[in-house]
Amino acid sequence: MSKIEIKNFNLWYTDFHALKNININIEEKRITAMIGPSGCGKSTLLRSLNRINDTIEGVRVSGEIKIGGKNIYEDKIDTEALRRNVGMVFQRPNPFPISVYENVAFGLRVNRIASEKSVIDERVQKSLEAVLLWDDIKDELKSSALELTLEQQQRLCIARVIAVAPQVILLDEPCSSLDPVATQKIEELMIRLKDNYTIVIVTHNMQQAARVSHDTAFMLLGELIEFDLTEKIFTNPSQKHTEDYVSGKFG
Repeated sequence: MSKIEIKNFNLWYTDFHALKNININIEEKRITAMIGPSGCGKSTLLRSLNRINDTIEGVRVSGEIKIGGKNIYEDKIDTEALRRNVGMVFQRPNPFPISVYENVAFGLRVNRIASEKSVIDERVQKSLEAVLLWDDIKDELKSSALELTLEQQQRLCIARVIAVAPQVILLDEPCSSLDPVATQKIEELMIRLKDNYTIVIVTHNMQQAARVSHDTAFMLLGELIEFDLTEKIFTNPSQKHTEDYVSGKFG
C-alpha cells in the first residue's frame, strides 16, 4: 500500500529547476533509499516531504505529494501537524542543549500532546526504549544531552521524533558524522523501526542503501532516473546511468 505518492512534482529555487517531474509511490512500513551524486536533488526531494523547503526564500513547486491520501501542498495544510506526522533526522545529531529527558519531552510539550508528568514520563521511556537507549541512559535522564556520544545523540534525535507519534521518518544522511561501529548500530535501528514506520533515507553510501533499504530511487541532475527494488537497482538496473553510478563509473 502506498504511503507517499509523488506525482509530477517540480521544485524551483527562484529560477533554478531543482526537481523535474518526479513520480514515485513509496510503500508504507518499508525503507526507501534515495541515492545519487551531490547536487542531484535527493535531499531537496526528502525535505519536500514535510515542506521544510518552504522556509527557503524563492522556493516554488508544482505537482502533488500525497501522504496518507492527502495532498500536503494544499493551501490550507497545517504544516506544523505535517511535520509532527513526517519527522526528520538530520546529518549531524542536533540535540537541544538541555537534559536528555527534556529533549524527548520537548515535542510533547510544545505541541500540547501531553502535559501530565506521568504521561510524559511514559512517552519518554517508550521512545528511548524504541531506539534502544533506555537501558544505557535511564539513570542519566537529567544529564545534558550534549554529554552523550555522537551515536547516542543521533538515537536521541530519532527518539525525539518518535515521541510525537509520526507515521513517516525522514533520515538525511543520518550516519555521515558517525564511525563504522556507530553507523552499524543506526542501520540496525532503522531496520528495527521499519515495522512501525515508513522510513525514507538519503545516503551517499551505496553500501548502506543496499544493506538497509527495500526500494531505491536513483536521481541525477534533478531527475528520477530509476526507482525499483533495491536488489534490482544494484544487480540489474534498467537504465545505463544507474548501472554506471552503482558500479562506480561516476559520482
